[in-house]
Amino acid sequence: MSLPKTLAEDVARNLVMVARLIDEDPEQAYAYARIALRLASRVAAVREAAGFAAYATQKYAEALAEFRAARRMTGSVDLWPVMADCERGLGRPERAMAMAGEPEVQKLDKAGQVEMRLVAAGARRDMGQIDAAIVTLQSPELASSSVQPWTPRLRYAYADALLEAGREDEAREWFAKALEADKDGSTDASDRLAELDGVEFVDALGDDEASGTAVDAEVDQDEDDAVDVAEASADEDEDDEDDDEADGSAKA
Repeated sequence: MSLPKTLAEDVARNLVMVARLIDEDPEQAYAYARIALRLASRVAAVREAAGFAAYATQKYAEALAEFRAARRMTGSVDLWPVMADCERGLGRPERAMAMAGEPEVQKLDKAGQVEMRLVAAGARRDMGQIDAAIVTLQSPELASSSVQPWTPRLRYAYADALLEAGREDEAREWFAKALEADKDGSTDASDRLAELDGVEFVDALGDDEASGTAVDAEVDQDEDDAVDVAEASADEDEDDEDDDEADGSAKA
């Protein structure tokens, strides 16, 4: 659907803000998405952006409705995994599992199929089926030594599932593999490894603040001591003056 030039520019500006803010300020991104939606609700890209903004703010019912609308407009299956994840967010993991078995999954590209596998494994865990979740993640993509954009998240999900199953040594191995592949820091694999190794991180800033507080306390104490000494000295001087006056009176 084509839009008048001015309207198209307004919509584009709002979509740019959605993309810019969705990670760091999802609520603000959602606000921009709602503006774009009011301006051009019949544009598939707008419905998709509105869906992702709602998804980022955990408004899963709204996100699912927008994704479905975008899919009707385009006929694309690319949104299938995130639609299934919305079902999980709505507390319906069994629907997500059903979607994982639909023919649409076979139409996804490799990245989409891996994403669907991650969603299906998450749904298994939602239903308390941790062993089934582990099996779901076991795949040629997981075993491959080739690093793809999805590799860190896939390895991380596998490690996390292993840890939940009590297989700590294997979990540590896969967290390390996830960290090795995670050049952009998209996961907290390094923190999870440190936790398993019993490493505790010290808040240097907090220590500095605590040290500063201690120093301030010492300074305050020194000042109080100085005041006490000065007052004591003043009292002694007054006593000496009183003694001198008393001696003078006696001599007179």
